[in-house]
Amino acid sequence: MTNWLEVSLTVDGELAESVADVFARFAPNGVMTEQGVKYNDAEDAGTPTGPITVRAYLEMNAQIEETRQKLEESLYYLGMIRPLPSPVYKQIADQNWMEAWKQYYKPILIGQRLLILPAWMESPQPERIAIRIDPGMAFGTGTHPTTQLCLELIEEVIEERGKRKEDPPSFLFPLSCIDVGCGSGILSIAALKLGARVVLGVDIDAESVKNSRENANANGIGDELILGLGSVQEIRDGKFPFRKAPLVVANILAPVIVRLFDAGLADLIEENGALILSGILQEQEQNVIEAGQAKGLSMSKRRQMGDWVALTMSR
Repeated sequence: MTNWLEVSLTVDGELAESVADVFARFAPNGVMTEQGVKYNDAEDAGTPTGPITVRAYLEMNAQIEETRQKLEESLYYLGMIRPLPSPVYKQIADQNWMEAWKQYYKPILIGQRLLILPAWMESPQPERIAIRIDPGMAFGTGTHPTTQLCLELIEEVIEERGKRKEDPPSFLFPLSCIDVGCGSGILSIAALKLGARVVLGVDIDAESVKNSRENANANGIGDELILGLGSVQEIRDGKFPFRKAPLVVANILAPVIVRLFDAGLADLIEENGALILSGILQEQEQNVIEAGQAKGLSMSKRRQMGDWVALTMSR
C-alpha cells in the first residue's frame, strides 16, 4: 500500500489561496482547505470564519525528500512576501477508505416494519420492508432522529388509515402522498413501499431531486414516484399531476415549516387528511403547532427523540 506525507499550513484567508497554489505544484491529487463555520440561526446555511488550514498529500516515494525540499523552498519565497508559519508534516498509511467506512454503517430498524439498509448490504431481516439508501449522502440517510421519527409516523398513519372503513374513498388505498422537501427521497420511498400508490416529491435543490431518483432506482421504484423542482407554491399552482393528497410530509427545519404554512402547506391536505412534520427542535415545537392551528389543523400524534420532535396534524 502507498504511504503519504500530509503537509498542512494554517493561515488567514488572504494567504490561503497562495499556499494552495504552492501545494498544488507538488500534490497532483489536489489540495484540501478547512475553515470554521459560524451559524447565526437555525436556518443559516453558515458563514466561513476564522483561519484556513490548507492540506496536501505527497506520495512517499524515492523522491519524497527532494519533493519536500522543493516545496519548502517555494514556501520560503512566498514567506518573503508575507511571513508564514512552519508547515506541519504527518505520515499517513493508505487504505481502502470506502471499505473501512462501510464496517461502521449498520442497518437501522424503524417502527414495526421498516429497515434502512446501505445499498451494498443484504437484509438481515427479510420480513421487514427494506429501504436502500446511500449513506454517503449528507441528509436523509435514516441516521438522523428527524428522519426516523418521520418514518415511524408515516408507517403508523398509512397503516391506520388503510384500515379505517369510515374514511371517504379518496383516503383508502390506493393512497397518494406529497413529500415537501424530499431530500434523499427516503420518505417518499418508504410511503410507496408501505402501500402508497403514487408519491409526489418536490425540493428546491436540484441535487436533492437527482439523489431522490437515484435512490428510487436502487429500490426498484419508477414512475410511481413523481419528482420535481419546487415547493408548496408550485404544487398549488398546478405544476404537478395533483395539488392535494390525503398524506403530506415535510421533514424540514421548524422556521421553514412555519413559513410554508403561510405559503399554503395546509391546503395540500385533503379533507380528513394528515400532515406529518419533522425537523423540529423541542423549543420550536409550540411555534409549529400554533402555525398549524391557525390554518385549521389539530395535533393528533407526537414523537420525540432527544431534542427533536415530530408531529402529525390533521383536519
